[in-house]
Amino acid sequence: MSGIDPSVWFAAGYGIALLLIAHLLDKLARRTAQRTVEWRSGGFRYHAGHDAWVCPEDQWLWPDSFDPDNRVMRYRASPTVCNACPVKESCTTSGNGRQISRNVDPWPSSEAERFHRGIACAVVVLGLLWPLVTMITNHTAAELTVLTAVTLAIAAGSWPLWSHLHRSPAGFPDHVRIEALDDTIARQAAGTSSAARRRATYQSDLRPGPSAAHPGARGREQAENPEHDRFATRWGSFEENAGDQEPLSGWSRRKNK
Repeated sequence: MSGIDPSVWFAAGYGIALLLIAHLLDKLARRTAQRTVEWRSGGFRYHAGHDAWVCPEDQWLWPDSFDPDNRVMRYRASPTVCNACPVKESCTTSGNGRQISRNVDPWPSSEAERFHRGIACAVVVLGLLWPLVTMITNHTAAELTVLTAVTLAIAAGSWPLWSHLHRSPAGFPDHVRIEALDDTIARQAAGTSSAARRRATYQSDLRPGPSAAHPGARGREQAENPEHDRFATRWGSFEENAGDQEPLSGWSRRKNK
């Protein structure tokens, strides 16, 4: 080994160093992605056994739809529960319930994650090229053996970084609807619009009468009988006692004619 040229050792060491740097970059990118997911979840906990999330108020979010384009599973809480939650303003502004998404594929799954993995793979390529280029020049058999062994070691060590290119898509439950992101947004907008148009038709008998432009049956009745009590109900109306009787505190009941 003493007869090996120092450039061979330098090429071998440089290639291994680049392999370690590539793994370090990938690890840092993965940690950043995990922190981003934790920040987006806002304290929600995912239960893999139930495939559901639990919010800080101990309410469950169940699978709502699956996006095959982005490989994302979306979970949604019950709108009835979310709209009545005391901390809704700090959780979501949607009237359809809080939604959380989860990547069904392991790291790297999103475009940003694949970009960082691509940087790590590019660094590995540089680490492989250095000993390969060094092998082109004239070297002894021992030097070629060292360079070949280092090249194979770098290739084997970089396989976890390349494995995502051959990973098969993860499965998803059959009972969950297949829905793209645009379809999900359109469905939520339609649900919000429908809820906004839904108004209660119950009105109090103490409400003011209709306007003069649209009096209606009640307005016509008041126009024909100005002294008609506006607090009248279907069972009768209430008026103050009048006549020679001693006035009473409060109201008495008379029958509608």
